[in-house]
Order: sequence, then structure tokens, then C-alpha cells
Amino acid sequence: MGRLTATGAGAGGTAPNFVFPAIDGGAYRTSDWRGKPVLVVNSASMCGFTPQYAEMQELQDHLGDKGVVLAVPSDDFSQEYGTDAEVKQFCALNYDLTLPMTTIQHVARGGLHPFYAWLKDTRGFVPGWNFNKVLLAGDGSFVQGWGSMTGPMSDEIRSRMEAMIAA
Repeated sequence: MGRLTATGAGAGGTAPNFVFPAIDGGAYRTSDWRGKPVLVVNSASMCGFTPQYAEMQELQDHLGDKGVVLAVPSDDFSQEYGTDAEVKQFCALNYDLTLPMTTIQHVARGGLHPFYAWLKDTRGFVPGWNFNKVLLAGDGSFVQGWGSMTGPMSDEIRSRMEAMIAA
């Protein structure tokens, strides 16, 4: 769960290029998703909101290759398994996830992943619990953040992402 660095300007509006280690190995680079809306969700396997994984996958399937739903597992609220392998197995067995998923990261405390440090520094956005959502536009700019109660397939999130794709 080492601290990763961000590259690019990004001060304030547009996110710099962030690198997230992929739970399957390799890495995800936000720059690879430029031109697409990206919904970043801090997740946990043992939370009351964990069933939102199903909606996250449904949204990813709905968007296809025109948008991205990124799961960022975190134990910052003490509701995640101890290893990436356990998280991956849990999500595969219970939700058949194929959407992009990172290794376990710090999102609210400790050595924050640089994406979450950027959100805190530029937007004052720090996840207050698991399954908080952050939407980035295709140019990497912050659009909006939502708490756990707003599901990934809510009209608010889905319609915003669809509108960005249609534009």
C-alpha cells in the first residue's frame, strides 16, 4: 500500500495523472481514461454498503468502454479484509466483479493515496465512510462527490455520466 506519486499540474481543477496499483497486478493510470467520465468509489468488503458493488458493476456494464467505475478498497474504517487476495476473492465470489479495482489504499487517514490527498487539498473532500463516490469529467476535472447513501446506479450519478458521454 505504498504511497504513490502523481504527475502533471492539476492544482485545483484538473486532476494530474494518478497511478493506482491494480488488484490483478499492473497499474491503472487515470491518464488512460481521459475523455471518459470516471467514478471513483472507496469500497470495503464488510460494510453495510457493500451490496453497492453490484450497482457499481451494473453501472460499468451499462457504460461499457465509454466510462469507468473504479473500486478503491480501503480499511480506513476497519471494514476491509487484510490482504488484496482476500478482497479479490470476496468480490469475485460474491459480486463477480470485472470492473477495475485497486489494491487496498488509504483514502481518509494515514498515508493517503495521492488521488485522495489531491481531493483533500483541492476540494476539501475526504471520504466520511466507505462507498463515497467522486466523479471526474473526461478532462480530469472534479465534477461532484457523493456519500455512501447515493448508490452508483442512482439517477443522479448515472444521468451525469451519460450526459458527459453524450456531449
